[in-house]
Amino acid sequence: MKHLFCDVCKKEVVDPIPTRTFFHIREFDLCEACHDDLEAAIKYTVRGKKPFDFTWYDKLRIELVQDGVKKNKIAASKPQR
Repeated sequence: MKHLFCDVCKKEVVDPIPTRTFFHIREFDLCEACHDDLEAAIKYTVRGKKPFDFTWYDKLRIELVQDGVKKNKIAASKPQR
């Protein structure tokens, strides 16, 4: 049996199913709730970014996850232009 813990909130993911109950982003494992928080945090920033660039998006996502690991939660993103 595999024990998996969310790197952000530090809670155990019971019966982990990839891309359903936990999400792997680079070297981080996120539970479903933290992944939803991450998506909500970058939603409006991504909509306002023109032209869209995947390098910028990946950098923003990793910065939010790293900040979330330090604070034990993913906070809303400030719009960047």
